[in-house]
Amino acid sequence: MTTTADLTTGSPDPATERVRSRPALSPSRANDFLQCPLLFRYRTVDRLPEPPSSAAARGTLVHAVLDRLYDAPLGERTREAALALLPGEWDRLVDAEPRYARLFTEGGDAAEQPVDRWLDGAGKLLGTYFTLEDPNRLQPEARELRLESQLDDGPLLRGIVDRLDVAPDGAIRVVDYKTGRSPRPGFEASALFQMRFYGLVVWRERGVLPKMLQLVYLGDGQVLRAEPRERELEVTESKVRGIWDAVETSARRGEFVPKRSKLCGWCAHQAVCPEFGGTPPPIPEGALRGRLGLDIQA
Repeated sequence: MTTTADLTTGSPDPATERVRSRPALSPSRANDFLQCPLLFRYRTVDRLPEPPSSAAARGTLVHAVLDRLYDAPLGERTREAALALLPGEWDRLVDAEPRYARLFTEGGDAAEQPVDRWLDGAGKLLGTYFTLEDPNRLQPEARELRLESQLDDGPLLRGIVDRLDVAPDGAIRVVDYKTGRSPRPGFEASALFQMRFYGLVVWRERGVLPKMLQLVYLGDGQVLRAEPRERELEVTESKVRGIWDAVETSARRGEFVPKRSKLCGWCAHQAVCPEFGGTPPPIPEGALRGRLGLDIQA
């Protein structure tokens, strides 16, 4: 789940920008940089606004329901109970993020769809979940768990995992829900990187190598599992360090070079992207220091 674990994309008080933040990196922002350094800049440094997405809202809603479902005692975690949670969790989401209500007004990407029908789509994803796991057989140690680990001479690694299961013998399973479809064969690298990132943080902080990393795809009912080995997580750490070195290099040069790909079609920032004839705005004063934690003046 990509979430509050990421470097925030809001608009903080300008006074806070004069304070050097702690250099930190989440798997989502790391993947942004790998996809397109300019996208990373716009989301992390400039924090340019992006229009709300009904797909993202549905994902947030389904995650909230699955989290709340585990508050129920064993035996009561049913599909019907999950569906009953949907309207209330949607109200909570709109209260917290009023912009989501605009998805169903003119100009929103769900403007032609009644809210009830849209909620039915979320209900179908929840129904798929019950074909993949029985929550009455699970007692997670933690849900929506915030993870952090400081790399020596590197950034703070941080993220939020949807669920952490710990077996009686101490074996750890890291679980993340995805409301989209599973990656096609040969395109699993980004998903596995995210899970190995989480596995690395758990290993460094708990001193226990996770037994299983699991991605649950509700869009097509697939489960991607990986049993990490120490060497794989060491390679992940080296990759993270390499990404951060590249971020620092880009920041010191003041150049976050765009990388054109098929994913550009979903980017909200084409108007300010050189690949589409746009011009990047100047980097906000103090942003490299305040938002990346780098002692660099923009």
